[in-house]
Amino acid sequence: MSEVEIRPVIDRRDYKTFIQVPHAVFADDPAWIAPLDFERSQHISPRHNPFFQHGRAQLFLAVRNGQPVGRISAQVDNLRLERYQDATGMFGFLDAFDDAGVFARLFDAAENWLKAEGMARAIGPFGFSINEETGLLVEGFEHPPAFMMGHAAPYYQTHVAAAGYKPVKDVLAYDFDNSKPLPRGLAGMLAKVQATGDLEVRPLSKKNLDRDLAILIDIFNDAWSENWGFTPFSQAEIHKLGQDLKMLVPEQFIAFASYQGEPCAMAVTLPDINNAARDLNGKLLPLGWLKLLSRLKLSPPEAVRLPLMGVRRKFHGTPVGSALAMSVIDAIRTYHVNRGTKRAELSWILEDNVPMRRMIEAIGGKAYKTYRIFERNIA
Repeated sequence: MSEVEIRPVIDRRDYKTFIQVPHAVFADDPAWIAPLDFERSQHISPRHNPFFQHGRAQLFLAVRNGQPVGRISAQVDNLRLERYQDATGMFGFLDAFDDAGVFARLFDAAENWLKAEGMARAIGPFGFSINEETGLLVEGFEHPPAFMMGHAAPYYQTHVAAAGYKPVKDVLAYDFDNSKPLPRGLAGMLAKVQATGDLEVRPLSKKNLDRDLAILIDIFNDAWSENWGFTPFSQAEIHKLGQDLKMLVPEQFIAFASYQGEPCAMAVTLPDINNAARDLNGKLLPLGWLKLLSRLKLSPPEAVRLPLMGVRRKFHGTPVGSALAMSVIDAIRTYHVNRGTKRAELSWILEDNVPMRRMIEAIGGKAYKTYRIFERNIA
């Protein structure tokens, strides 16, 4: 077998090849759904992704006999370094055929780049930060990936371990049947708090988008600040999030809850674009964009994903906190049920976030995928 060449991504042609690698790797995997090529090209572009305003990255391709057989990224997030001061860089976008040598060469390239950047530890996969795609799929391979969630084959984790990487944290994806009402006990608790008049729930206001986006991020930063690996959104990322939400979702996809007049909880759902674009193979041209637009605008999505939900820390572990969380989830659930949306994915949830897991399981959510984060000392 001929030797594998590892080369950095440096021009437009390389970027296109980098995006296409998973198409070849998962060509025979019935569960894989190709993400939209346009969205992926924007995501890895230093000109379009605000990550590059506070981070830097290098993409690599593995090539054999002129054909791409793998890819990986190496990146450094200055916001993460400022918070943790731990000389930790990251890897991501890991995809390759079942070949231990290819994986080893990809990791060598990524680690050498990170060491040249002064890093002593590598952690991942992330694409590019913990606020984007996180973890390597290690359970639930038979299920298609939801929007902005990764996919992998069982052999991936074997080769990652062979490269010297150890598990550091698992995150879970929950499947949720939208048609199920709240359990009687939880519904009663929520009704009791609502009866006091202290709890108010409302949807996002696009007319006041800047105001609501500031509230959303403020709650997120407070609610998640003590979570493992937390890194705050930059102002540029907040602006992009606002533009994406304005374009992608109706106001009722997002809910805020206030307690005694203070905004204290939020939940965000997104249409599962992957499911809507399943037969497009990542292509919007020539007619793919019309199909996608009609599916998203003319009928309710079959599935949605809840990527963000948070309650202010001062209410964690309290009945009011539980009621706040249930109120935003139930408001969104009710809206989607009335439109005909059948299911939702709640992702991702830290494995050791026991209170959140118990609440999700109490309302009928089932953990159906596990994503694993790995680390290695590269000093």
